[in-house]
Amino acid sequence: MSSVEEPYILVLYYSRNGATRDLATAIAEGVDQVPGISSRIRTVPAVSPNCEASEPDIPAEGAIYCEKADLTGCAGLALGSPTRFGNMAAAMKYFLDGTSDLWLSGALIGKPASLFTSAASLHGGHESTLLSMMNPLLHHGMLIQGLPYSETALNRTSTGGTPYGVSHHGAHEHLSEDELQLSRAQGKRLAQTALKLL
Repeated sequence: MSSVEEPYILVLYYSRNGATRDLATAIAEGVDQVPGISSRIRTVPAVSPNCEASEPDIPAEGAIYCEKADLTGCAGLALGSPTRFGNMAAAMKYFLDGTSDLWLSGALIGKPASLFTSAASLHGGHESTLLSMMNPLLHHGMLIQGLPYSETALNRTSTGGTPYGVSHHGAHEHLSEDELQLSRAQGKRLAQTALKLL
């Protein structure tokens, strides 16, 4: 008798200073509150300006690098990147640019996805970054899930948080209580949706 592996939400992020990683961790906590599904946290390597790869195969700390099998096997995806001039970071874009084979096979069609970001300033492009990350996921046929205003912290936050996905205002060193609450709620909602779609 073969055992069936529990479905998982892939929480995939890139982070330079830790804020996006902290959002990923809080989203994973929300996922893990839902019985019958778990979180799998992964990251992507930095883009090297050199012609030869300069990143180690295994990062020195934090989450391990994402493999395509992590992506194809997930029941849902939470995708996060810091804001770079109102867009996702080059490392995440580079990773997503390498998934055309998954697009050709339709491996991600019909899976739910949500997004998260952090920026150094309150008006530093949170929403445009989240929108930029939606584009490749829509091309993959994923079902984009926002963060509804029924989450009361979205109405009161003075730090990060958007209906497009949770965000962090990087002027604050640590995630605010509202940002933590919204991250966990987003992860929980994504996990619940993924289970309904299985």
